[in-house]
Parts: sequence; structure tokens; C-alpha cells
Amino acid sequence: MIPYGRQDITEDDIQAVEQVLRSDWLTQGPMVPRFEQAVASYCGAAHGVAVNSATSALHIACLALDLGPGDWLWTSPITFVASANCGLYCGARVDFVDIDPLTYNMSPEALAEKLSVAEREGRLPKVVVPVHLCGQSCDMVTIHALSKRYGFHIIEDASHAIGGRYKREPVGCGRYSDITVFSFHPVKIITTAEGGMAVTNDEEIAKRMARLRSHGISRDPQEMVGNPDGPWYYQQIELGFNYRMTDLQAALGLQQLARLDTYVARRNRLAMHYDKALVHLPVTTPWQRPDCVSGRHLYTIRVNPQAGVSRRTMFERLRERGVGVNVHYIPVHTQPYYLAMGFQDGDFPEAERYYGETVSLPMFPTLTDHTQEEVIRAVTQAIQS
Repeated sequence: MIPYGRQDITEDDIQAVEQVLRSDWLTQGPMVPRFEQAVASYCGAAHGVAVNSATSALHIACLALDLGPGDWLWTSPITFVASANCGLYCGARVDFVDIDPLTYNMSPEALAEKLSVAEREGRLPKVVVPVHLCGQSCDMVTIHALSKRYGFHIIEDASHAIGGRYKREPVGCGRYSDITVFSFHPVKIITTAEGGMAVTNDEEIAKRMARLRSHGISRDPQEMVGNPDGPWYYQQIELGFNYRMTDLQAALGLQQLARLDTYVARRNRLAMHYDKALVHLPVTTPWQRPDCVSGRHLYTIRVNPQAGVSRRTMFERLRERGVGVNVHYIPVHTQPYYLAMGFQDGDFPEAERYYGETVSLPMFPTLTDHTQEEVIRAVTQAIQS
């Protein structure tokens, strides 16, 4: 079965992890801060805070912005559930903004309309989480302008987008948001096996996220109540979590980061070939903003209604042909947990229409030209058979 995504682990990666295994540090050693600084520098951000997953990064990012009971977090319904759950973890309420029919990202027009209504009703969001679906940046200029008008914070969920660019700057530079979150899950663009990172230009936000990832504990005398008992002393300043990344993971991440631009370039070449090869089929290929370079985590096609084949039939035929396609994503508001909160089918029609038509084709840097041709033939046969 050809998978939809796959990590690329080289001998250099293995040797880097082995060196850590032979060192004095396995968990919290020198590799984690090196990886944090390397990612932050790559993005043009001031600070990086590495954690054990992007979900953890979203959680501590919300807490660092003081999201809590009585507040609202808004995000896209087309995302993994973590983009919304992070608000619930903080005791906040969650709502969604429908997607743009071209980019599949949060619609700036829908956001502006919803904000206008929310202002009149006194329920403006404290945090908005735009999700850079498939690796393509949202319209951050417009979303940032709305944040200044309506007074909300922005956390970019860039789990798909490390290595991407927006307005000629790296995703994660912080020009249009308070915090940006990346994922290093194995099927993402680079991997630390499991892991994530939050990057920011705000030193106080970075310090708080670093404290929250480690039980809320500080060793900084300036943050302590009273004087420390000695150089061994620490204090728990607030309630935090065990969200730390290990040196083993950071060592792998550093090696992967060195190949990031190569990975993104290969993903974009694969995407361009899919675009050309599928142009004559009754499917919609991904539209790309001219001011973006996508990280191309995913390559999704939409099966057009006139194709004469349903998305489910297409999915099953491709699986039968050995192509491990997937669907990204089931709209969060249609999950039973969220339906119990009062959301309903039909609340976000563009998101639901997208979900009903989309299939993710194999997209990873070690996908060979020959194997990609197999995928293209399988897609053609799945439609025409």
C-alpha cells in the first residue's frame, strides 16, 4: 500500500539520536535549546518553545494568552480536533468560522461577518486560531487587521506549514500573530517522532510557555516568592504540565531541519506534477495563493459532482488499487462531542461540502516519480471504471 504520508529517516538521523543515547543527557539536555533556537532562527522569530506535541503547544499557547472561562476561541472546522480542543482545555468556549471555497482555509469574509455580529452581541473571541491547511498560509494580513479592530489574539496553527512562506517571509515569523505552532508528527514535513513547537517574538509569552510545559516550575529567582534557599531551589509558580520534548527528539529534529527546504521543494514538484496530470479529470486540484509558498503537507483533490463517482467510491477504489488515500478532515463541529454542545450539521456549509468531496493523495518527499505515476493511473482508473 502506498501511504498518503511517510517520514524520511536517514543514517545521519539515526547517528544523531545514537550520539544522544551515548551521552549524559536523554531528556532535558543541550539538544532541546539548540533545536528551539534553530527553528526560531529559520522562521525569523525570537523564541521557540519545544514540547511533546503540537496539541501541547496549542494548549500552552492559549494559557500564555490568558484564555480561560468566559472567553471564546474561534478556529476552522476543517482541521484536526486539537485546534478546537485547546480552547476547551482552558475552560473557554469554542466556535468556528467557515472556510474559503478556494483555499479551504478560514474565510476572511466569513470571519469579518461573524465578528461584526459577535461585537453587537458582546461575545467577541479572545483568541482566533487560523489553520494553514495542507501547508498554505491563511490570509494573515486580513486576519491580523481584523484582530487590531476587534481586539483578539492570534495563534497560527501551522502544524502543516513549517517551511512555507507568506508575503516572502517564513511562516512563523510572527508578523501577523502572537504565537505560531508547528507539528513534528511523523507524517508532517519534518519529524521528531512526536513533538511540536511554539514560536513567538514576545519574551514574556515564551517564558510562560516554557514554564507551563514543565509543571509551572521556575528556577529564576526573579519569578520566585521570597528568596531561594540555595542554587538547587525551584518554585511552582502556577499549574503546569509535563509537556517537555526530549534531547533524543530534538537531535532528530535538528537533522531533519537541515533538509527542510529540500523536502518542501520536492513536495512542490510533486504537487505541480499532480496538477498537470489530473487537469483533464473531473476533480478539483488545490488552488494556491500567489503570495504563498505552501509547505505542501497534504495534496487534496475534490471529486466533482459531475464525475459520476462518489468520494466514498473513489476512496474505496483507490484503496483496492493499493493507494493509501485518506480524508482530511471531518469537520470538527460534526463530531459527537461537539454536536452535544449544540452544533448542527449545516452550520458551516462550505466546510461540509469540502468534506463530502475531498481525498488526500500520497504526498511525501521520498515518493518516487514512478510511484507517483502509479497513483495518477489509479486515480484515472478509479474515475473511469
